[in-house]
Amino acid sequence: LLAFGSIILIIVILIQIGKVSELASKIRGEEESIARNNQRNAYGLMAFCIVFLVACVVSAIYYKNYMLGYGPLEAASEHGVVLDEMINSTLLFTGIAFLVTNFVLFYFAYKYREQKGKKVIFIPHDNRVEVVWTLVPAIVMCFLVIQGIVAWNTVMADVDPSEAVGEDYIEIEATGYQFAWDLRYPGADEILGENDFRLIDPASNPIGQDWRDPNGLDDFIADKLVLPKGQKVRVRIIARDVLHDFYLPHFSVKMDAIPGLPTYFVFTPKYTTEEYRQKLGARNDDGSPVYPEYWELYDEEDPSLGEMWRNFNYELACAELCGKGHWSMRKIVEIVEPEEYELWKREQKSYYLTNVRGTESDPLRDEVLDFEVRERRQTFNDNVERALQAETATDKIVSLDYVNFETGSANLTTNSRYELANLVDVMNKYPNLTIELRGHTDNTGNPESNLTLSDARADAVFNYVVDKGIRVDRLTSNGYGSTSPIESNDTEEGRAANRRVEFQIVEQ
Repeated sequence: LLAFGSIILIIVILIQIGKVSELASKIRGEEESIARNNQRNAYGLMAFCIVFLVACVVSAIYYKNYMLGYGPLEAASEHGVVLDEMINSTLLFTGIAFLVTNFVLFYFAYKYREQKGKKVIFIPHDNRVEVVWTLVPAIVMCFLVIQGIVAWNTVMADVDPSEAVGEDYIEIEATGYQFAWDLRYPGADEILGENDFRLIDPASNPIGQDWRDPNGLDDFIADKLVLPKGQKVRVRIIARDVLHDFYLPHFSVKMDAIPGLPTYFVFTPKYTTEEYRQKLGARNDDGSPVYPEYWELYDEEDPSLGEMWRNFNYELACAELCGKGHWSMRKIVEIVEPEEYELWKREQKSYYLTNVRGTESDPLRDEVLDFEVRERRQTFNDNVERALQAETATDKIVSLDYVNFETGSANLTTNSRYELANLVDVMNKYPNLTIELRGHTDNTGNPESNLTLSDARADAVFNYVVDKGIRVDRLTSNGYGSTSPIESNDTEEGRAANRRVEFQIVEQ
């Protein structure tokens, strides 16, 4: 109530002052009143000019670390230095122009105010003035434009994948959609597989990978952006729905993600996350913080988290207003040493193998992939080596896990050839090796029929190996039906394990 009353009182006082001024003007005369107003406005504008320009300079110095990218917030990428130099040059020239033009603007309002006895000087043309205010800005603009072109060519240069150059870089892919990023990395082959928007399935294939491209089978999708320090990185940038923007503010990286028009950005991280934290938490020789603002508590409600610099993280954001969930596109960016990056990468799992392999969405579910062939060969060879070193007859048995037959018959499936090729290689590697091929079934059906089927399946493997050049006298084959189960026949998984072909080492 008092505040409201005070406001009313101030309004009344201002109205009364206006009336008094009006009466005083009439008493003193109109010309004298105008002269006083001009004088008052002139001094007021000069005072405002000084306060305004000083406030601009002081606030810029005060906020330079937080808002202008100075202090500890230098670019954490190699190309960021070029952009910083360009921004500094631009700020220097525009800052000078800002201070000079604003001072002159207010000073002229003061100097050329209306005064009694002074007349206006009219200058229709001055060649020197025209040359100066045309030439100086032109020279400055040429300098800034040339510097900008050099910076653009440096920052936007693409990698050269040709064998002649052999440029060392890693390539990842960032797909933006409402409201997240999918970050895809190449697997051990270091090559990203192809994708096609027509293959996108939000449930099983969110970025439309073409599973028939072998390069993409070991690709993985990460929940954060992890990159090695000092390694050139090329980011493919894609949008799945609307316009997004791939923005890494600490690295001076910003590129639109445009639906239907893939873009890219190439940069090299310069500091690890931990190194940048140490920069923010640096101390002077006397022990005082270099940047006190980063020594404030990160969370007042949870002091155990410590100071701001200890909780610093690089981040990936979307710099477009792409919808109401725009804020949720923030992701953590972690820059680590190259050795740590390689360790992290080895721990990641292929998206295809984890989420697609063997499902209805897998176009390759009936095929054996090259890396599976290699892995199975290594496992098979390891099992054979253990059997060769075993002492007991039971431990000298090796299961042919990937030898399969058509249902209810002794016809080998096409994919069995990979496991049988491993067996042939072992027989050739150990020319003194003699084995017994053993066929087994589950307990479903007639025991005599199972015995006959198991014998026929063991013979099928026998014949295949003999056809590949292995001598008959090194092989025997027998069927055991359902008499030697290795799992319970009460479950489907157990029965599947019991339907097998194996071999036992007889002589070595």
